[in-house]
Amino acid sequence: MRGTRSRIGELHQAGSMKLLFPQARTPALQAVSLNTAGGVTGGDRFHLSASAEPGAHLVVTTQAAERIYRAQPGETGQVRTSLTVGEGGRLDWLPQETILYDHAAVDRRLEAEIRTTGRLLAVEPLVFGRTAMGEMVETGHLSDRWRIFLEGELVFADNLRLEGAVRALLDRPGVANGAAAMASLLLVSPDAERFTERLRGVLGDAGGASLIRPGVLFARLLARDGYALRQRLIPAIEALSGDDIPKTWTL
Repeated sequence: MRGTRSRIGELHQAGSMKLLFPQARTPALQAVSLNTAGGVTGGDRFHLSASAEPGAHLVVTTQAAERIYRAQPGETGQVRTSLTVGEGGRLDWLPQETILYDHAAVDRRLEAEIRTTGRLLAVEPLVFGRTAMGEMVETGHLSDRWRIFLEGELVFADNLRLEGAVRALLDRPGVANGAAAMASLLLVSPDAERFTERLRGVLGDAGGASLIRPGVLFARLLARDGYALRQRLIPAIEALSGDDIPKTWTL
C-alpha cells in the first residue's frame, strides 16, 4: 500500500508470460496476465507467483482465455500458481476460462498461503472444447490440484483428475452429468460465512456452495458450454468480490 492505493512492490517476468497493468479507478492494483505463446502444449512450463502485502489489494486476471492444445504422446504441460496474502491484504485470482482441446495434456497446481486477516478469492473456469465451433474433447489428461493454507495450516484441498476418455467421464452423473464447462470458486476470508446464502442464490441450479469450515467457502458450477457458464459465474464473482468483473472479461 502507498497511501490509499495498492502499487507494484516487486516485478519479475520472463519467457512468454507477461503482465500488463491497466489503469483502474479502484484502489486495487490490477495485473493482467498475457501468454504471448498463444497457449500451452506438452512440454511447456509456466509458473506465476503473486503476493498481496499487508493491507494491499491485488487483482490478477488474464487478457483472454488460456488454451491447452493437443500434446504429443508422453508430454504434459505444467502450470504452477503460487499466491500469498499478507495481514489485512486481499488477492483476487480471476483468470478467464482455460479451454482444453482434444488430446490436450496439462498438470496444474495452485497453492496459497494466507495470513489470519487476509482474504483470497480464487476462481478457475474450465471449458472442454468450444461447442459453437463444433469442438469436443474425447480424450486427454487434466490434473488440477489446489492446496490452501491459513497461517501454515491446510484448510482446503481439492484434486480434479480426468484421464483417458474425458468425454465419457464428463458424461457420468457423478462427475459432470454431460456438462462441457465447469468452474471452481473459493473464498477464504474471516467473514466468508455471510456470503454463503448470497452465493447459493446466484448459482441457483447451476452449482452448489458449501461452507467447508469457518472462513472457507467453496462452490463448483456446471454448464453446457462456456457462455452458459459465464452467465452464472460472473454474477457469482461479483457477489463475492463486491466489485465489477475485470474489463478484460467483457472485451
